[in-house]
Amino acid sequence: MTRSELRQMANDLPLAPGVYLMMDKSGKVIYVGKAKKLKNRVSQYFQDSASHNEKTRAMVSQVDHFDTIFVRSEFEALVLENSLIKHHQPRYNILLKDDKGYPFVRLPRDVPYPRLTLVGKAADDGARYFGPFGARQETRAAIDAVCAALKIPTCRRQFPRDIGKERPCLNYHIGKCDGFCRKDGPGEAVYRERMEQACRLLSGKMRQLSEELTEQMERAAEDLQFETAAQLRDRVRALELLRKQQQVIAGVCADTDVWGVYAGQVRCGCAVLHIENGNVLGREVQVFPAAADEGEAEILSAVLSQYYLSRTVLPRELVLPSLWEGADTFAAVLGEQAGHRVTLRCPKRGERNALVIMAQRNAREEAERATSESERISKTLEDLASLAGLSAPPRRLESYDISNLRSDDMVASMVVFQDGRPLKRDYRRFQIKTLSAPDDYAAMGEVLDRRLRHYLDGDEKFTPLPDLMLIDGGENHARAAQNAVTALGLDIPILGMVKDDRHRTRALVTVAGQELGIRNNPPLFALIGRIQEEVHRFAITYHRQKHTRGIYRSKLDGIPGLGQARKKALLKAFGTVTAVTQATVAELAAVIPKNTAQAVYEKFHPHAKA
Repeated sequence: MTRSELRQMANDLPLAPGVYLMMDKSGKVIYVGKAKKLKNRVSQYFQDSASHNEKTRAMVSQVDHFDTIFVRSEFEALVLENSLIKHHQPRYNILLKDDKGYPFVRLPRDVPYPRLTLVGKAADDGARYFGPFGARQETRAAIDAVCAALKIPTCRRQFPRDIGKERPCLNYHIGKCDGFCRKDGPGEAVYRERMEQACRLLSGKMRQLSEELTEQMERAAEDLQFETAAQLRDRVRALELLRKQQQVIAGVCADTDVWGVYAGQVRCGCAVLHIENGNVLGREVQVFPAAADEGEAEILSAVLSQYYLSRTVLPRELVLPSLWEGADTFAAVLGEQAGHRVTLRCPKRGERNALVIMAQRNAREEAERATSESERISKTLEDLASLAGLSAPPRRLESYDISNLRSDDMVASMVVFQDGRPLKRDYRRFQIKTLSAPDDYAAMGEVLDRRLRHYLDGDEKFTPLPDLMLIDGGENHARAAQNAVTALGLDIPILGMVKDDRHRTRALVTVAGQELGIRNNPPLFALIGRIQEEVHRFAITYHRQKHTRGIYRSKLDGIPGLGQARKKALLKAFGTVTAVTQATVAELAAVIPKNTAQAVYEKFHPHAKA
């Protein structure tokens, strides 16, 4: 469909809650969203794109048609949106790990001695499921730890078939299992009791279970059943150790989850700290691709929906860095799902705010660690291309600067950045040759004319052409460069680099005089600032070298018999050129031959007689 057809189709939608699915030409779902009023929300995509962020513009450019599903409330829209995102995995939605990354723990009901197993997803097969949890390896370790704490078998023997057939395994002898494989073992009733306790652990009821076992221990001690009391004591200690050491268990035992979000240049990160009674039990961190202009609240809305809406055990409080429109509906959905109220808080001070800052730092560090330097540079060049209206990221950047004190001492520098890094072997310096008076614009035209003619003449030292030229200066400098490029029949994008009144990089400027702000993009701002400083440094260095050589040439050059070696000998002996000019013939002859010393003396004392 054309943009106008999509706009008309959106305008025909009712003001009702629902979910919309954006699709490309192949029919693939590329974005799923929800809305309180579908007409208002969907029509915004096909209005003026100036108000859209980078990701939205990219998504809308791929939309060929869309579909909608009407629901009765925002509540239903939230649940349906989450389900559709997980099913379709749309390219432009923020996506957490797929279901394979979030395993469940399964416990069958229809066998006498059921075992806890790890599965990829929950099924409607009558079994009990717990989760989803974090990484598969951690979840598998948590199952082993729960079984060890409750002394439940983890061996491969099948019960009741193998009871009494072999001697107990090593786990029994080291105290990790109560030996249910023995003929005189605890039996099925005790096994089911222990497995029920395991289920309570995986359902987040560790505190209640620990309190019950503590009461049983105290009663056993009062009844003088010291062996039973000792066993219960060991089990309570094992549960406490399990709570502290197992991140998977910490996630379901927490009464508060504290979230932090970081929207990076290349990747976003989110971190959740699981808190119980003020203590941090564990943390989870995820990193995922996202546009740099993705807002914090938008990221939170997407992440929290995917994280919590499939879970059976939820905390009573979520502490967040910010809230979003529809957060109340989300809290209501969680409360209905959990069977208790779930409160969303956004603290601005105090201990909770300190925990949010900690979570934010965790999210940032993980996202930055997972982002390579080449990815950062690639994203920065993509941003520069978007800002400059280029069809592709500019891999080769050339920058030019003019330095002068007087007309006979004007120089120019050319520095090259390849893939965001200085390419010093391609740096070039120019001495202005055609001007009789200082004129930066004319000097820039001369430099670019000479640089480009070298390229047109096949000079390999000036090959290839840049993808973008950056001229140190404003609109007029950029226009002077553009005129030189156009005069030779070439087409090279050109931008000026503008400084503020403190001589610091401020913005880019087009040949037409339009300023392009870069301060809101720190990586791009840093790159342009670095290029501007480098081209200026290179120009000033050449200017000083040339000026210094000029001083030496005017004082010591042109004297008969005084070559470079004898100049160096004089400077080494006398220290400065001024000292050489004030020396006597005898003093000079102590360093260089007498006839050359006489010539040097007469150079600076023209009226003296030999």
